[in-house]
Amino acid sequence: MKTFDGQDYILERGIFADLSIVKAWKADETGNAVFRKTARNFNPPARQCAARSCIMEVEEIVPDGHP
Repeated sequence: MKTFDGQDYILERGIFADLSIVKAWKADETGNAVFRKTARNFNPPARQCAARSCIMEVEEIVPDGHP
């Protein structure tokens, strides 16, 4: 329990999974991805830090460095 501005709060550990599955608009072969529309909300953090491994479905694969 921790107190912030006079209010008591219970802190919990964040969710961390073994696998995350995300969908991207474009990506290059090194894993750099571009997300569109509502996929920009949760897919970037799910890809970067919410799991040990990530599977990414991509609509288009482009040359390295050109997403």
